[in-house]
Amino acid sequence: MCPAIMRHTPVSGRFRALFTLLCLLLLAGCSGMVEKAGNRFATNLTSAMLDNDDPVVVEAGSASYLLLLDALVRQDPESAAFRQAAASLNSAYAGAFVKDPVRAAALTDKALNYAVDALCLRQKALCDVRKLSVDDVRARLEDLQRDDVALLYTTGSAWAGWVQAHSEDWNAVADMPRIEALMQRVVVLDESYQNGAAHLYLGGLATVLPPALGGRPEVGKMHFERAISLSDGHNLMAKVLYAKNYARGVFDRELHDKLLRDVLDADPRYPGWTLSNMLARQEADALLKSADDFF
Repeated sequence: MCPAIMRHTPVSGRFRALFTLLCLLLLAGCSGMVEKAGNRFATNLTSAMLDNDDPVVVEAGSASYLLLLDALVRQDPESAAFRQAAASLNSAYAGAFVKDPVRAAALTDKALNYAVDALCLRQKALCDVRKLSVDDVRARLEDLQRDDVALLYTTGSAWAGWVQAHSEDWNAVADMPRIEALMQRVVVLDESYQNGAAHLYLGGLATVLPPALGGRPEVGKMHFERAISLSDGHNLMAKVLYAKNYARGVFDRELHDKLLRDVLDADPRYPGWTLSNMLARQEADALLKSADDFF
């Protein structure tokens, strides 16, 4: 579903302190200590970004951490955790902030490679997940358990971002059933993970194509509504994609406008969703302004 100089000194100061700590840990060369500190850092950094209501600040600050995560991966190439964190941030940064298609393609290439490498480090049977048939992917996913949900979700979301950045390549689009298999396994193992975010991807996958080319709008509708329900309505991006992918796809102007007005009327500030919701409001406003031209 996220890619200058920091203007707010307190935030910048905290980031510099964390950066200094991680540099010291890298120099120490203790991989176990580095990974634990890196995991805590990645978790806290993610929370700080998601709860920030200024996308400009997040965009300006994120680029440095892309480089930092590259360094962590180099420091400990056998760490699935570092590769997973790098995959998540590269994919989110590209999706939220990068408009140049060449840059977006490069960043999503990198994110997907990191994600697949992390998956391979944890699950050898899925090292060649990009080459397996869809049936083989589904069969091998049966062996994964709830502890694997976060990595499965990261791989699926990075892969979806990669397909979006390479959407003119039908070979990339042909990967969508594999992504769907990953997200379906997430739903089976832990439907509530990230407040139902896997449903958001499944809704998007079901509605990205028109029905004549294999799109399944009613399946997509079910997933969008489930994503909204599992987030108690706090995931405003779910409503935006419901309007954009489903309501526009079936030419339901009434539903389209209602969903987008709900987004603009809602308080975007909610733990874990603030940044996404601020971006959702921007897109909702643009979709409403273009509605007369579309319908």
